[in-house]
Amino acid sequence: MHTKTVAELVAALKAKQVSSAELTKLFLDRINRYKDLNAFITVDADKSLAQAKAADARRAKGEAGALTGVPLAQKDIFCADGWLTTCGSKILSNFVAPYDATTVAKFNAAGMVCLGKTNMDEFAMGSSNETSFYGKVRNPWNTDTVPGGSSGGSAAAVAACLAPAATGTDTGGSIRQPAALTNLTGLKPSYGRVSRYGMIAFASSLDQGGPMCRSAEDAALLLNVMAGFDARDSTSVDEPVPDYTQSLAHDIKGLRIGLPKEYFGKGLNSEVARTVEAAIAEYKKLGAQVVEVSLPNSQLAIPCYYVLAPSEASSNLSRFDGARYGFRAKEYKDLIDMYCQTRAQGFGAEVKRRIMIGTYALSAGYYDAYYLKAQKLRRLIAEDFKQAFEVCDVIMGPTSPTTAFKLGEKSDDPVAMYLSDIYTISVNLAGLPGMSIPAGFDAQGLPIGLQLIGRYFGEEKLVNVAHRYQQVTDWHKRVPKGFD
Repeated sequence: MHTKTVAELVAALKAKQVSSAELTKLFLDRINRYKDLNAFITVDADKSLAQAKAADARRAKGEAGALTGVPLAQKDIFCADGWLTTCGSKILSNFVAPYDATTVAKFNAAGMVCLGKTNMDEFAMGSSNETSFYGKVRNPWNTDTVPGGSSGGSAAAVAACLAPAATGTDTGGSIRQPAALTNLTGLKPSYGRVSRYGMIAFASSLDQGGPMCRSAEDAALLLNVMAGFDARDSTSVDEPVPDYTQSLAHDIKGLRIGLPKEYFGKGLNSEVARTVEAAIAEYKKLGAQVVEVSLPNSQLAIPCYYVLAPSEASSNLSRFDGARYGFRAKEYKDLIDMYCQTRAQGFGAEVKRRIMIGTYALSAGYYDAYYLKAQKLRRLIAEDFKQAFEVCDVIMGPTSPTTAFKLGEKSDDPVAMYLSDIYTISVNLAGLPGMSIPAGFDAQGLPIGLQLIGRYFGEEKLVNVAHRYQQVTDWHKRVPKGFD
């Protein structure tokens, strides 16, 4: 039962083959058994089982929704009432959220069961899940490798069958990159499609929540719950939400796939390139056609991102000062020293690095030279995508330039770590939806992801295109040895 998809669990619950309480206990037992992966920060079995029993009661009364009783894990960046919510940081190590994020509230209303809060790079800053105050997360496909980040805990949990699905957040690739490295389907919706209310901010103009699961069908089911306008979130867009499951089976004959020539050059691992090309060939068999497109400014996405994102982070993280909530240094001389000591002790090295970069970029005399230029470049990147979509329906390419790398391999080289997101960052800068789906494995048995990029609010097309590929392949059904 633990290897089933969300859609399969929905069917099993409807057929009364299993109860929500039984499912929840099964996954809680697996979470406890595979603690060495360090996928979770907080687990509260009593809370989870209480939700499961309530879900079973709803089913008994005939009041169940589509996903009532299905368990999932929540990334520890989403506030959940009564749950420790840390963002993987010491500075929030004692913060118990007094309210639910909109995403959490929607899943609760749907009757889903929270299995716990998953580990993550501190404040979502990282590509390997090694910056967490709670320790590194291990990739179940090879426990000596990283699961990707920052949603690495969610990725490891779903890949190891500790949860059938999980939430993630994506600021520069943090849903898609770990999904690629752990053989999952991960969807980053268009900016504004999913409410950011109660999702602790890293970079406000880039952050977006989304589902991490096994299949495109599961992603459609979960996005049906997550998507929608929220008046409490000023970045939320009031756009009608379709039923994403309705488009899954649509024929993709004649689909125009755009292949950016910039995505297949220097820096791309040869095995990853061959696997992506094989996936494209599969799409051709389904009736799709390929056109070459160009995203000339995509190579500048990393320097652009690492001016904008740290600038927004330096502002957003200024609220964590020990005065109102969270960690506070024990010894200090006065109020200013309390701020300084709290932040020095509470934040990790990567977070401090990005705060310093952002503060510098926003400082007097440098704002025009760095921040303003980065915003202009962001517009050029968005225009590149706009022009590309004039000749294609969806853009495809690799999600990550390599498969999962060894734990600690890039810890001392921040630039090398940042380059892990070279194919994903531009999607966030443009505000577009992006998706990573399983496409194969390298010679070492490590997963490789295929990235799909759509037009603004084009999630319906993405899940359709992904689902049709998954109907003729079985990569997404593979489970790491020892966790099946």
